[in-house]
Amino acid sequence: MNANLLFYIAIGCLVLLGGWLGFMEWRLKKLFRGKKADNLEDVLKNLSEDLKNLQISREKTDAYLKKAEERLKKSLKKTEVVRFNPFGAGSGQGSNQSFSAAFLDELGNGAVISALYIRDNIKVYAKPIKEHKSEYALTPEENEAIQRTKSS
Repeated sequence: MNANLLFYIAIGCLVLLGGWLGFMEWRLKKLFRGKKADNLEDVLKNLSEDLKNLQISREKTDAYLKKAEERLKKSLKKTEVVRFNPFGAGSGQGSNQSFSAAFLDELGNGAVISALYIRDNIKVYAKPIKEHKSEYALTPEENEAIQRTKSS
């Protein structure tokens, strides 16, 4: 009877071991499903390569975004227009047809354009602006347009 008991225990262990082995084989097939690999080492190599490619792609994306942000800083973002009467408000002449318009980027660089409407004549002036200042004398209206861009 003792030999029979050992035989049944050995059979039970073999059945458990076979079940465990089948379960592990099923898990490995599930792991390798859809992969172009024959073993775990190949799967890990493929995953490592995919991760490396993803990191390279992220670095390229970060570099592109940095360049795009630099370009955006230099694009026109702030515009303001100040309309005025070149003869003064109480002069009885003209109207608010004249204007000064500031076109600046994020850093305060750009241009201010002024147009003076005088009876049968229109005069247009453009002045470069660097860091919210110009090397040319600015009119009060031009200064006002530039100041408005700072607050917008």
